[in-house]
Amino acid sequence: MEYLLKEYDYKNVLYYFEQLTKIPHGSGNVKEISDYLAAFAKEQGAECIQDEAYNIIIRKPASAGYETAPTVMLQGHMDMVCEKNSDSVHDFTKDALELYVDGEDLRAKGTTLGGDDGIAVAYIMAVLADKELEHPALEFVLTTEEETGMDGAKALDTSLLKASYMINIDSEDEGVVLLSCAGGMRQTCTLPLKRRKESGITYHVALTGLFGGHSGAEIHKNRVNAVYAMTRFLFELREHVTYAVMDFHGGLKDNAIPREAFAVLIVKREDEETFLAAAKGLKEVYAAELASIEPDAVMAFTKGEEGSYQVLDAVSAEKLLFFLMQAPNGVQRMSGDIDGLVESSLNLGIFELKEDAAEANFSLRSSSKTYKYFMRDKVEYLISFLGGESETHSEYPAWEYRRDSKLRELFCKVFEEEYGKPPKLEAIHAGLECGLISEKMPELDMISIGPDMKDIHTPMEALNLPSAIRLYQFLEKLLANIK
Repeated sequence: MEYLLKEYDYKNVLYYFEQLTKIPHGSGNVKEISDYLAAFAKEQGAECIQDEAYNIIIRKPASAGYETAPTVMLQGHMDMVCEKNSDSVHDFTKDALELYVDGEDLRAKGTTLGGDDGIAVAYIMAVLADKELEHPALEFVLTTEEETGMDGAKALDTSLLKASYMINIDSEDEGVVLLSCAGGMRQTCTLPLKRRKESGITYHVALTGLFGGHSGAEIHKNRVNAVYAMTRFLFELREHVTYAVMDFHGGLKDNAIPREAFAVLIVKREDEETFLAAAKGLKEVYAAELASIEPDAVMAFTKGEEGSYQVLDAVSAEKLLFFLMQAPNGVQRMSGDIDGLVESSLNLGIFELKEDAAEANFSLRSSSKTYKYFMRDKVEYLISFLGGESETHSEYPAWEYRRDSKLRELFCKVFEEEYGKPPKLEAIHAGLECGLISEKMPELDMISIGPDMKDIHTPMEALNLPSAIRLYQFLEKLLANIK
């Protein structure tokens, strides 16, 4: 059995992961991978339930000597964020990912890797297939649509589950055990706009090369939102030259910080030299500002055809700039209880200028339910003042800290025995399915763990291969100690 990651592998963990990357499984396109996992469970002789949301529940009886131990749930999600570089021709609906090893890291060429959360699926497949493993009764729960609102977890019938402990495998730091997470929601704002005809030369403005990142895990890392950066360019450009806006869009996922933004402007022939001088001057200003925080940022201007085009009228252009200049984004408030933890944030992840309206999609996160609603109201107030509308959807609750946790105590004990040091106990600003599942199963004792990954939700996503194997080996020992 030959495969790319064979030399790094242990008990076929990476083999299973590699097989998963051959199956398109972006959010909203999960039937094929769900069917694949159901068939795999059947091959292993395991009991499997596949529900209407394509969630998968698999049971594995306790090994000898563990019959009276508490049942443990291993949980992750099967969908991935589909982000790619603008020059990538990859089709997430049908193409396998192009994997390559970069030092000790596994990456995908020009696209996200799906380590979030494919590594959890691979772990579960390996545990299910291992006939020699010592373990209590296991329930494997693989959900769908986690990345777009946790709809799979919302649809999950937890009355089918008997677990006392849950190990969520959807974190990105080996040596860190997560104990709570923020809640969140999505918010879509629509601003009606009008167009008029304008003659002139088209100029395509492209801002690319930004880091981007996960809107929960990286929101505090001073990464530039490409949509807001382009908005600034449009705002400051009008101090130097008259132009009209034909198109403006940026970002692909509301829970990913936009890495790229694009605009098409119409410039009169007599203003062309002034436009180019002003645009290049602003480009130099931004390059100097971003040199240390976004060193790979590139702003390019490409001349197009001269003709007559439908552009935003003056009032609509003013409303649009006002909304984007005033809409909150990024960290809104830090936690007063946990040093360094973001309490509340917004991310404008997708912006698109359509024929007769602009649409902005935000991801809101907060460990404070009341402040989450305040952020929602703030954005809604702004868009309604300008004659637009707002709607919220895909809301999920926070996972609250549990003071008494036998699972946490056992994890820390086994971890210190294996690593020679205690793990880090942390809360995170990102959302996890733990919140929804704990709301349905309040007695469930849970933690969240994962191997080292970086730059998830971006084409720079990397899974550290030695870490992935170490964590799986630790998971084996943890399960063996649950008696």
